[in-house]
Amino acid sequence: MVERVRADHVETIYKYALVILLLVVLFNLGQALYFMMTDKGQGSRTVWALTRRIGLSLLLIAMIALGIFMGWLHPHGVGQF
Repeated sequence: MVERVRADHVETIYKYALVILLLVVLFNLGQALYFMMTDKGQGSRTVWALTRRIGLSLLLIAMIALGIFMGWLHPHGVGQF
């Protein structure tokens, strides 16, 4: 019983971490748009913001794969026969 309660907490915390990471990815995308509009091609802040976004997106994909592998996330199965 205690182990199941711990597992539920791990799943909940993991899902919150995924949502927060997704929001950080979206923030970096918005930041890159802002830098692109204000810098007018002068400087490399846009490139760095997009580079961070790509790295964070790869981390997000890896975390989703790990969560599915560990059983913390359950794919819904749409499109399976």
